[in-house]
Amino acid sequence: MNKTFAAFVAAATIAGSLAAAPAPANAQRGVAAGVVGGLIGGAIIGGAIASSRPAYGGPVYVEDAPPACRLVRERFWDGYGWAYRRVEVCH
Repeated sequence: MNKTFAAFVAAATIAGSLAAAPAPANAQRGVAAGVVGGLIGGAIIGGAIASSRPAYGGPVYVEDAPPACRLVRERFWDGYGWAYRRVEVCH
């Protein structure tokens, strides 16, 4: 919000300075003053506009890696005796 306000104030200042003191049209000072004024004004306004947007594409959401799983031999009592089975264990 502050950057947008700063850009508006910069643009209003430049527009106000150009409208407040209009000079009569003559070619005595040449074109260089107009070119320099346009470049400076464009740099100020362009810099204010460019700084109000983020420099990156936006948020990136990264999904966590799946847990590492492995097969483990597990011993269990089946009612008649000890037996073994393979169980997948994930951490």
